[in-house]
Amino acid sequence: MRILFLVPYPPGRAPSQRFRFEQYLDALTAHGHYYRLAPFISVATWDILYQPGHAVKKVSGILAGFVRRLFLLFSVPTYDFVFVHREAAPVGPPVFEWFIAEVLGKKIIYDFDDAIWLANTSEANKMAAGVKWHHKVVDICRWAYKNSCGNAYLADYARQFNPAAVLNPTTIDTVHLHNQVRDQTAPGRLVIGWTGTHSTLKYLNQVVPVLAKLEAEGLDFEFRVISNQPPVLPLRSLVFLRWQKSTEIADLLGFHVGLMPLEDDLWAQGKCAFKALQYMALGIPALVSPVGMNKEVVQHGQNGFVCATPAEWETSLRHLLQDAELRQHLGVAARATIEQRYSVRANTPNFLALFS
Repeated sequence: MRILFLVPYPPGRAPSQRFRFEQYLDALTAHGHYYRLAPFISVATWDILYQPGHAVKKVSGILAGFVRRLFLLFSVPTYDFVFVHREAAPVGPPVFEWFIAEVLGKKIIYDFDDAIWLANTSEANKMAAGVKWHHKVVDICRWAYKNSCGNAYLADYARQFNPAAVLNPTTIDTVHLHNQVRDQTAPGRLVIGWTGTHSTLKYLNQVVPVLAKLEAEGLDFEFRVISNQPPVLPLRSLVFLRWQKSTEIADLLGFHVGLMPLEDDLWAQGKCAFKALQYMALGIPALVSPVGMNKEVVQHGQNGFVCATPAEWETSLRHLLQDAELRQHLGVAARATIEQRYSVRANTPNFLALFS
């Protein structure tokens, strides 16, 4: 089969693309399929997209993306499937999806891993929020041949408009990427860690008082944050590492414990527990809020801890900081959970079945 991927960003840059479908491209080739990746944003535009300023270059980059999409329509009839990740264009109504599905009659696989029908505005995207056209998700779900959804909450939403909704979780490549396991018994200063983009740094606010209390008691640990921007937090244990793809796994392996706090709102319900999946794949116990898919991935006391209150965050952190054997036990169970349920190897048949 010939498969066209309409994606927002250049290959190898955005986590949603890397862990939703790029990991399966070799499997498509191995099964005799041909694919083409067609990003909307160029590499040059991506490099400045989340930087302040550059307004003219950003607008020019968006306009150039629309021009590429228009020319691409001439080749769409040569493909059997069109895989749309999140949206064919980042602003405006779903004109391209409508033309591909309703005029050209092509089978669209519509893939999303967030509650993208909701407006989740941050400082970085507030300028574009008014033209995002979030409600287009409903129409694309209707037109799709299949909807590929990152968790049950997203699949339930899609089924309101189209019964062909497939649960296709975000997965971890445990063979080629997350292929090491943290030795929890090795000597060294204990590290509590968190990784994510600047837009999700706000979720750390609920655990900062707990970390500050542990600091005040004299417990020796480092709170390591890996992100694209440094956080401003009143913690003397704070160490910031700028995220780099080349050191991604090595930096994560420095954690003894990984945190994933969330606010319980509709947007967070659509989250696919990605931070927890990364920690757990490396044998790092995850402490998570009981929101959305977190409750499915982390089984309390078996492969991590689910923490709903400050007292529960504190108790769980104390246990893990003081007990290396507990960290090791939970880490082994966490790795097994990923291998069995959320790995590329386990999910490859499910992904390939989208194109049938």
